[in-house]
Amino acid sequence: MRTTVVSQLRSVRLASVPFAILVILPLGGCASWGTQALSVKDTPSPELLGAKDINPAMRERILSSVGQDAHERALRDQLQQQPGNVDAAIQLTKALLARKLPKEALQVLDGVLIAAPGNLRTLNAKGVVLDICGRHGAAQALYRQALRKEPGNQMLVNNLNRSLALDEKSGRSAPARSR
Repeated sequence: MRTTVVSQLRSVRLASVPFAILVILPLGGCASWGTQALSVKDTPSPELLGAKDINPAMRERILSSVGQDAHERALRDQLQQQPGNVDAAIQLTKALLARKLPKEALQVLDGVLIAAPGNLRTLNAKGVVLDICGRHGAAQALYRQALRKEPGNQMLVNNLNRSLALDEKSGRSAPARSR
């Protein structure tokens, strides 16, 4: 019985040797002694993101949008710290108008007018936004209010005349009274 067990063990060992050789030889090619087995080449980030596939115009819009958001946040922070900061309000108004958000621009200007009532630049800016919204009568009232404070202000006179012209084009006939 001992001889049968020993002969069986030898046959299993001998059969497993070719199997081990068949498995180990292909795996031996995966490892090399002198160089790294895997390629460790740095891939530039645009290739990782697929930037080649992004339309250049879309990329520009994304970049400007991200930049505008940061700029708008900074301007809003300035206005929170200094509610009467007319320069920050006008810059923020321009940014909001560029993004076609005139209602938000009006809210910004209303906030500044509360902090600095009667400011000519703010009244003018609000008049421009109202004209953009098609509310020419309200815009003209603001221009006239500002012109009562500073009758010779050419910017206000020009904007009032432009508002009157826009009002006539839109079909409503307004009294052509300008200062």
